[in-house]
Amino acid sequence: MKFYLASGFSNAPLVRYVSEQLKRKGYIHTYDWTQNDRASTVEDLQHIGQCEKDAIIESDLVVLLLPGGKGSHVELGIALGLQKRVILYSPGDEIDDFATTTTFYHLPEVEKCSGDIKDLLGYILSV
Repeated sequence: MKFYLASGFSNAPLVRYVSEQLKRKGYIHTYDWTQNDRASTVEDLQHIGQCEKDAIIESDLVVLLLPGGKGSHVELGIALGLQKRVILYSPGDEIDDFATTTTFYHLPEVEKCSGDIKDLLGYILSV
């Protein structure tokens, strides 16, 4: 199964951890944006954006690890528009907290998982 992990830069270590755990189980990471430096030019933004879009298109599964940044929410929209399997993960109650939630988190096709990161990995690997 091919997967893409969306999140904010502050979650890069967690993204790397989840990626490694899934790859150990034979999953294929379509693009690891955590290997990039922060974009410093418009050309960098365009290149990275294209890579991320292509990776979502290629993926069977898109996981959004909260907290996410503005880019991760665009990625969520692309995944939903392409009818990809989407899992939304939060370590706390961000999904249901009206200060941090969004309408798109609550669409019926968005699978939700919260708690310890091991709960997320178990959830992904159980299907």
